[in-house]
Amino acid sequence: MNWIDLKDFLDMGGYGLYVWGSLGMTAVVVGAECLLLRLRRHLLVQEASDQQAMDAQGAGEHAT
Repeated sequence: MNWIDLKDFLDMGGYGLYVWGSLGMTAVVVGAECLLLRLRRHLLVQEASDQQAMDAQGAGEHAT
């Protein structure tokens, strides 16, 4: 495919809306997945830290 100018490239032979729309939706979904993974990791680390603190507190009560 030969493109003479930027408009021809963006038009993609009449399929530009489909091509760029698909690319945009993929970028949105991948971005959302990355954000959700970071949130889940943060929550799991926080939960593990809380559990570790509770275990340490429980072990201290049994030692006395």
